Amino acid sequence: MPSDHVQSDRRPAPGAGAPSSGGAPPDGGAEAPFLDLLARGAPAAAFEQPVQLARAENRPAERIAALEHAKLLALRVRAELEGRRRREAELSALFETAHDLAGLRDLDAVLSAIVQRARSLLGTDVAYLTLNDPARGDTYMRVTEGSVAARFQQLRLGMGEGLGGLVAQTARPYVTDDYFKDARFQHTGTIDEGVRDEGLVAILGVPLMLGAQVIGVLFAADRRARVFEREQIALLGSFAALAAAAIDSAHLLTETRTALARLENANEIIRDRSAVIERASDVHDRLAELVLRGGQVHDVAAAVSQVLAGTVEFTEAAAAPAGPLEASRAEGHAVRHGDDWVAAVTAGGELLGALVLRGHRHLDPVDQRTLERAAMVTSLLLLARRSAAEAEQRVRGELLDDLLDARDRDPRLLRERAARLRADLDATHVVLAARLDAPAADAGQAADARRRLWSAASHLAATRQGLAAARDGGTVLLLPLRRGRTATELARRTARHLGAAVHEAVTVGASAPVADLAARPGTATAACAEARRCLEALRLLGRTGDGAAAEDFGFLGLLLAGERDIAGFVDRTIGRVTAYDEQRGTDLIRTLEAYFACGMSPARTKDELHVHVNTVGQRLERVGRLLGGDWQTPARVLEIQLALRLHRLASPAPR
Repeated sequence: MPSDHVQSDRRPAPGAGAPSSGGAPPDGGAEAPFLDLLARGAPAAAFEQPVQLARAENRPAERIAALEHAKLLALRVRAELEGRRRREAELSALFETAHDLAGLRDLDAVLSAIVQRARSLLGTDVAYLTLNDPARGDTYMRVTEGSVAARFQQLRLGMGEGLGGLVAQTARPYVTDDYFKDARFQHTGTIDEGVRDEGLVAILGVPLMLGAQVIGVLFAADRRARVFEREQIALLGSFAALAAAAIDSAHLLTETRTALARLENANEIIRDRSAVIERASDVHDRLAELVLRGGQVHDVAAAVSQVLAGTVEFTEAAAAPAGPLEASRAEGHAVRHGDDWVAAVTAGGELLGALVLRGHRHLDPVDQRTLERAAMVTSLLLLARRSAAEAEQRVRGELLDDLLDARDRDPRLLRERAARLRADLDATHVVLAARLDAPAADAGQAADARRRLWSAASHLAATRQGLAAARDGGTVLLLPLRRGRTATELARRTARHLGAAVHEAVTVGASAPVADLAARPGTATAACAEARRCLEALRLLGRTGDGAAAEDFGFLGLLLAGERDIAGFVDRTIGRVTAYDEQRGTDLIRTLEAYFACGMSPARTKDELHVHVNTVGQRLERVGRLLGGDWQTPARVLEIQLALRLHRLASPAPR
């Protein structure tokens, strides 16, 4: 996954004679177009254009190879930059929890805050935390949030019983979408009665780990069937790690106080111990400050480097030594590797990378714990950045849902919410309905494909100052329409962009341009219905993977349009002829009506109009120049006759 540690791929200037890195041929100008794309925040698909242009211009193979290499580097940098914008929605809660942990005074207060924030961020009905009781050989409820049943709050579970027992045995997260129908774990009457009293259905449990030991379980549960996403499992795992750290910190504080009480008469030992504690406190304060002010991963590495008097680096998982990394991940502690120390950076079982302390063969336990805490803070920062983009996607989706569903919303509040997302609801927009057309092997793959489509659409909306929401098995977008562009162009461009992003055919139907969305309730809803009708028309016509608007279907657009834009259809079809008659006082419209009424026969038309046949021919020639050479093809004739009839019906009757 992306990291905050980006390595540049430098090449010598042209003529320097040194080989370029990465095996690409030297070409000093290859990076320029991609740097410009990076500076403009262009979409990923735009990075193919310089290479395609070079191929179209028959540039030398060396030039094309250099552009390909520069493109890969630019896409890598772009991915790194995108990774830094993730996980913002959960950042404040994680920061607050880390701050509580850094200034730990009351363990119960910290655990209550962790459970409360976990319930809030995951949006569950109930969250609770259980701890193992080694003395009694069972597990008991330590903290609950949202619980209403007294029997549930007082439950004590035998080791290995219930969903929590399965989590404790395997040291892995487990989730069930229907507790009473799940046979993977041991059901007991006491536990089932407590769960039934609470009304719980879907339950997610993640282990609280101290090293390789499970000391308890953190749960999030709903009173209805629910599927917990992988990111939600990872988030609850992060809170479980914080809870375990809080418990561990409380134990460490207790141990420290006990040790100080026993060593009151040993001044030298006390001074040494005080120095160690002061150093640990210093790094904890620094890490807490970094988290609170939104520091980067390299800031954490730099702070720990100063405290430990060594060089600390964050590396990707693939670049770290595999054996020590896996050992650190399994044990939950920093592991020595030669003269270095490796601390795995994990979150909810996901391996994000490692912090490596270079050239520090001997490390006392407190400094080792400092390195491990730094790895934990690093994982929080990485998760927070990952959630930022997803949080913005959800906010954009909620605003679009309100535009489509809640017609009584205050327009001023809608505009303010849109402005915070850099969207302007007073501008002209187009509503687009997008859907994947490739059949999925099973329901899981179909759901995954829909999530990828929604993610790609949300990213597109964010880069275009628009909105996107997942609806009815597809995705609905609201994108601004630039001056001089048409809804058709926007639909086709969106279909290509989304198809390239998800590597599948995406069909997109577009509404006619709409404006004043905040002030006109129902406008967005009607436009959405029109876009969906257009989407279904494309699919019925076999044009999957394409994009179109209602205007592309000629008179069929009248059937697709929600408000029946008759005037627009007439103007698009014969508007140039009516304008010519109005400006020059000619009678081309009447000539067309007579021509079609006479079976498209010029001879019968001249009798109907009482003019010479040459006059009829000259008028029809003028019509051809105005409407195009194909105006007498069957499809055009049908549309023109319908437009003439609608024009006649819309014209005032002669007195």
